Amino acid sequence: MAHHHFLLKAEWPGGRNSVGNIDAGKLKTAISIPKEMDGPDVGTNPDEMLLGAAATCYIITLAAMIERAELPLESMDLNSEGIVDVTDGVFTYKKIIHRPRITLEKGASVNMLSKLQRLVEKAEKNCMISKAIKGNVEMELEADLSIAY
Repeated sequence: MAHHHFLLKAEWPGGRNSVGNIDAGKLKTAISIPKEMDGPDVGTNPDEMLLGAAATCYIITLAAMIERAELPLESMDLNSEGIVDVTDGVFTYKKIIHRPRITLEKGASVNMLSKLQRLVEKAEKNCMISKAIKGNVEMELEADLSIAY
């Protein structure tokens, strides 16, 4: 069994509204609390990073599945939305909505489009990040699938 280790170093100079830094090798950025939560809004924040992890894991997993299925992909992009609930001062990451937009090449069949729909759903269930947050953050899909003409 192989284990992959990912390391991150975080520096934080003070209280709640300070600005810190993270360094995870290729990912280096300032971090702070977002303005929506009355923070300084410098760099990124945990909410964006969780959304980014979920979105990138999902689209890469989906791309690999589409390739293995030999579907004729013309284009693919993804918009994702994270929803954080604040009740009585308690912040809870409630939901992530993935909105993939995928077009198969002209001439693709309706059966291929149907297979793509199944892969869109399967990728969300098989993505490592989706599995890690399952039971804690609701995941939702709003896919826009088409065949080029």
